Amino acid sequence: MGRSAFALVLILALAVCVAHVERKCLLSGSWRSDTSCRMVVSTLDKDNRFSGFYLPGPAAGYSELLTSPLEGSQQDTGLVTQPTFSFTVNWQLRETVRTTVFLGQCYVDTNGEETLHALWLLREAANSPAEDWKATRIGTSIFTR
Repeated sequence: MGRSAFALVLILALAVCVAHVERKCLLSGSWRSDTSCRMVVSTLDKDNRFSGFYLPGPAAGYSELLTSPLEGSQQDTGLVTQPTFSFTVNWQLRETVRTTVFLGQCYVDTNGEETLHALWLLREAANSPAEDWKATRIGTSIFTR
């Protein structure tokens, strides 16, 4: 009885240790936004920087958009399991200049599913200071794997 009780305690202790291991949210990989945009993020380098590309979905309404490069960084997942991040997309357009900055956080839910919640600012070139008021848009996006 002593050995089986010890074995049971050991198994329960191991189960508790495994249950408390938090899965870290990793930004690298392929993502799809709630507006069907696609994004692929490279593996983070040693300084937590990354690059990749972004392709807008049909909701963007710009048929002239091409796959556009992105660059960004995130917090060290050694310090936080659900890091904040930022990245910039410099749109590859034929006739206009646009840049979007995303700022958000990577979350892992209780099922281990990752989501990115981001606020974005899209800036297009204005022809004059008088048109500056309409050159910036703001919105939110949620990305899933």
